[in-house]
Amino acid sequence: MKLRRFITFEGPEACGKSTQIERLHQRLVERGQKVLLTREPGGTPLGESIRHLLKHAPEGAEATPEAQLLLFAASRAEIVRKVIRPFLLEGGWVLCDRFCDSTVVFQGGAAGLEERVVMQVNAVAMGDCLPGLTLLLDIPVEESLRRLTLRSRPQGERDHFDDQSKSYFEKVREGYLALAEKEHPRIQRLDGLHSVEEVEHHIWERVSHAFSIE
Repeated sequence: MKLRRFITFEGPEACGKSTQIERLHQRLVERGQKVLLTREPGGTPLGESIRHLLKHAPEGAEATPEAQLLLFAASRAEIVRKVIRPFLLEGGWVLCDRFCDSTVVFQGGAAGLEERVVMQVNAVAMGDCLPGLTLLLDIPVEESLRRLTLRSRPQGERDHFDDQSKSYFEKVREGYLALAEKEHPRIQRLDGLHSVEEVEHHIWERVSHAFSIE
């Protein structure tokens, strides 16, 4: 069965997703492919409002895990039906910075919600729109925290998820590694400690092999 040309990027904070998703986007465009680059939460007017609420607005700082789960799901339901599925049906590629697996890891394993509940809510939100390939950029917790201290953000762009404890980030990494093992081969782990160029090369190897492209 041909894989759906829907690729998601996952990983701990500051793992290099944004850089690599841009590089893969450029490679595909250079090969004449029609490519949509988007993010989660976000990607629609409603989704971007939810993103701001969850990540930056004071009101979102103390949101319960249950509230986070439902807000992420609302954003996902919107982008799947209004953006991702229509673009895929037109024959395009979709590259998304985070998707369903982030919710399983962050609101499930790290925040303590039952995985069964998270999966049920995810199923409603995304329907049959499961990624064909998920690229997990894995870095140690210490490196993630080091990069976060160096990350510069515009004034007012403080991210609530950056301020979590080290134990929270350890749970995030453990959750991703466990999910990668459980969901292999859809989720492909890559070592995010390699150089940007090496990670890009490894990503292209995985993508070109999975989708049989030159």
